Amino acid sequence: MTPLGSGGRRVRVATAGIAATALALTACGGGDDDGGSGGGSGSGDALIIGTTDKITTIDPAGSYDNGSFAVMNQVFPFLLNTPLGSPEVEPDIAESAEFTSPTQYTVTLKSGLTFANGHELTSSDVKFSFDRQVAIADENGPSSLLANLDSVEAPDDTTVVFNLVNPDDQTFPQVLSSPVGPIVDEEVFSADELTPDDEIVEGNAFAGPYVITSYEINDLIAYEANPDYQGLLGAPKTDTINVRYYAESSNLKLDVEEGAVDVAYRSLSATDVEDLRGNDDVEVVDGPGGEIRYIVFNFNTQPYGATTAEADPAKALAVRQAMADLIDRQEIADQVYKGTYSPLYSYVADGLTGATQSLEGLYGDGQGGPDADRAAERLQAAGVQTPVQLSLQYSNDHYGPSSGDEYALIKDQLESTGLFTVDLQTTEWTQYSEQRTEDVYPAYQLGWFPDYSDADNYLTPFFLTENFLGNHYENQQVNDLILQQLATPDEAARTALIEQIQDLVAADLSTLPYLQGAQIAVVRTGVSGAGDTLDASFKFRYGALERA
Repeated sequence: MTPLGSGGRRVRVATAGIAATALALTACGGGDDDGGSGGGSGSGDALIIGTTDKITTIDPAGSYDNGSFAVMNQVFPFLLNTPLGSPEVEPDIAESAEFTSPTQYTVTLKSGLTFANGHELTSSDVKFSFDRQVAIADENGPSSLLANLDSVEAPDDTTVVFNLVNPDDQTFPQVLSSPVGPIVDEEVFSADELTPDDEIVEGNAFAGPYVITSYEINDLIAYEANPDYQGLLGAPKTDTINVRYYAESSNLKLDVEEGAVDVAYRSLSATDVEDLRGNDDVEVVDGPGGEIRYIVFNFNTQPYGATTAEADPAKALAVRQAMADLIDRQEIADQVYKGTYSPLYSYVADGLTGATQSLEGLYGDGQGGPDADRAAERLQAAGVQTPVQLSLQYSNDHYGPSSGDEYALIKDQLESTGLFTVDLQTTEWTQYSEQRTEDVYPAYQLGWFPDYSDADNYLTPFFLTENFLGNHYENQQVNDLILQQLATPDEAARTALIEQIQDLVAADLSTLPYLQGAQIAVVRTGVSGAGDTLDASFKFRYGALERA
């Protein structure tokens, strides 16, 4: 890319070489690997991580999913980040960060920062990183997290000033540590369109704890410790990390058992986890849960939606309400997930300040269970002819191997009453993530793994008028209250607003949350550090892992 920002104020240096050899994965990490050119202080014995998560793109402007963010967390720097074991943000590549006025958040960078390719990392790159998020505003990207950002200034090489629309934004420091926050190299990334993954890797445009030395999307990725990383997390404990991507969790489980994988993270089936808890060669590590599962309703294309031939808002609401009456959360948690997930009756994950049980009293039997009679009464009162013909979509390769069983059970719960006929369909994630924002799916599965540990992260991305879901939901009162709670410093007053927002969206049912899950990693004996990174920040940092 042509140098941008301050008129080419930097001299372009030769791009660091990318390993040309194919990634070699060996059982137990290949003990003879000395870590290559990694300059971290960790061991040279490579660790192999296995996952079924899928990458959309490693361009931070083009993805908003856990599989992609897992890569970004390793290779891109953040202004603010969360230390291991804490959900509270602290300066990462920043020297300091603070509100210098109610609508200005000023960050001072550490001096002498560079990307792995030798390019200087200055305030111009920071401004570029956030400006391109707003300019690109990709439907599958995280730009909605910047709803309160007005503009970014870079008055000198180490100073960045974020000008905010609404004052006293209580979540902005957390936003800077979220998927919208990775700092990218303006000499490698495009300013107005997504940059292909291969160009990012070839450009060695990394400044996080690791760099990528070999990249085959959703197949194999090799990481080496970055000796130039100056951030909060410090040098990785293991120089070389190899990540293997699996299409089937059963194959991942087998490789864990046979010692071909050292760490399995996202996602083994609940049955596999239950079985592995009895295996003396591995340890199942549990962490705090913030992940939720929910159904999204497209307000245009759902039954009686705004663009359907029989459009009727009252009937559309009754359909959503009847589904909320019929979903049996406890049955799904017990039968499909063996207790690794629990019923969720809140829009905010249970355990966070402001979480309510709004859905429990409004739907079903009022105590968390289903109620077919109540669903039938709602539909009849709205004049909805039954059975309702419902198209319901889920991803067969993104939310773990139990999604098929999960949605087969939901289909059964809806159809067994005679109130619904469900056309259940599945699509692979790469296609699914594009089609869900194109009004293709009237109702569909999503999961949410939080960007940061604040109730707002379960509200702003979903329910602001311009939201990540793109499901045509709009409630001006909800929109205004979300903006109000963002700017409310008083904790009690802010909590009351968050509770009010949940009551309103529970009545509208833009989405239907039903399960909350824990974080789980499975490690081979002798591998440590998983418990340190399975914290309430919900970021899995490879640099915490090491072999004894």
